[in-house]
Amino acid sequence: MQKIIFLLFLTILLSCHNNSVNRQNLNEFTAKVIGIKDGDTIEVLFENKPIIIRLEHIDCPEKRQPFGKKAKQFVSDNIFGKQVIIISKGKIDRWKRLIAVVEFENGENLNKLLVLNGLAMHFKKYSKDISYNIIEKEARQNKVGMWSQQNVIEPWNFRNN
Repeated sequence: MQKIIFLLFLTILLSCHNNSVNRQNLNEFTAKVIGIKDGDTIEVLFENKPIIIRLEHIDCPEKRQPFGKKAKQFVSDNIFGKQVIIISKGKIDRWKRLIAVVEFENGENLNKLLVLNGLAMHFKKYSKDISYNIIEKEARQNKVGMWSQQNVIEPWNFRNN
């Protein structure tokens, strides 16, 4: 009898563990891109439900800033209508957008590509990932995208004005 109770307890314990593993897997999913709001905000369709995604670690120029429209067009050209991989820690911002990294099916990182092409900055206020710093420095040195300008205004400062 004790063995049966022990096995029952063990089975329940293991099933609880498996559920937590499944919840962790929900932080990475494949979805179809159905909308591009701007350079760092997209809309995807996952299980027939639209989800707004805010790209993690970066901040693109606003639409009224130089390179804002180019950032949006870059994102649209690369992922609109395609399947992408969404990788998130499950954080939601104040506008109810899921904060995430977006990868192509080949594993390439859209967030980093935007920075590399001078169409986004590392958003240091919300990201401590130093790989974005390194990529941004490379884009600055190569004077690509927004870094081809004399005076670059950070998107967060532009919004505050």
